[in-house]
Amino acid sequence: MEEGIHVSIAPEHLGTWLGLPITNSLLMSWVALSCVILLAILIRRRTALVPGKVQIVAETLIGGITDFASDALENKDLGRKFSPLLLALFLFILIGNWLEFIPGVESIVFHHADGEAVPLLRAMNTDLNTPLALAIIAFLTIEITGIRTLGVFTYMSKFFNFHSPIGFVVGLLELLSELIRLISFSFRLFGNIFAGSILLLITTSLLPYFIPV
Repeated sequence: MEEGIHVSIAPEHLGTWLGLPITNSLLMSWVALSCVILLAILIRRRTALVPGKVQIVAETLIGGITDFASDALENKDLGRKFSPLLLALFLFILIGNWLEFIPGVESIVFHHADGEAVPLLRAMNTDLNTPLALAIIAFLTIEITGIRTLGVFTYMSKFFNFHSPIGFVVGLLELLSELIRLISFSFRLFGNIFAGSILLLITTSLLPYFIPV
């Protein structure tokens, strides 16, 4: 009987380390993180007074993200302060998504002791834990920065406004919108990448039928 397409929302477990489960999506995130670190080391070593092509691309990317952050925050100092975090998140997500498209990456199989075979690597953002962790980092960064910039009472006053009933309702809606960021940040990335992975899997399974035609 012909084997159908297998789609699993939950990542496959490869084993445990110090009692912590190791999944194929976690392993892929380690690979992506290693690529980001290696890229940073290579660019740092090739930094010169007369920039080469790689350095020009890196400086353009860093400058563009710094300008974007400065415009969004309306503060150049904050833009320069948070551009490394934005660049790290951008490269981590980008490389993690690109790794999925390398031919044969998800075809590498890990065999359990009971004979079950699971993919050794899986797109890290198809595991909701990864987008949720990134969303928590972004959420805490936003909230802590707001408190440190404006002060605790000034920042919290936009959520808890007791001067008027309308202001109180608007403040609660503002608080709700802040909390919804955790859902929107995580599920938007997870949904896009998971749907793309399924579409890629279906397209790949159909290719053997269309290539001969």
